[in-house]
Amino acid sequence: MQHAAHGYTDAKDDYLKRLRRVEGQVRGIARMVDEDVYCIDILTQVAAVTKALQAVSIGLVEDHLAHCVVDAARQSPEEGAAKVKEAADAIARLVRS
Repeated sequence: MQHAAHGYTDAKDDYLKRLRRVEGQVRGIARMVDEDVYCIDILTQVAAVTKALQAVSIGLVEDHLAHCVVDAARQSPEEGAAKVKEAADAIARLVRS
């Protein structure tokens, strides 16, 4: 089964690399907690992971707007409006997190 290309398809390898790095950082944080590392040092690493995930999120939003929203807007005003609403809802969730 083949899926339609998503906005991030061209950068998929870069996203996967970033996410694997984040995964390693999270494992490192768990190890720090297990080893009773100083709280502030753990919080510093949590902040780094949060920033890395935010960077991935911003890239995905940009890709979604440039690809999915633009393509939908070309199809019809209604489809474009639906994709804009979908993107706005996703951005709102990111801002609240």
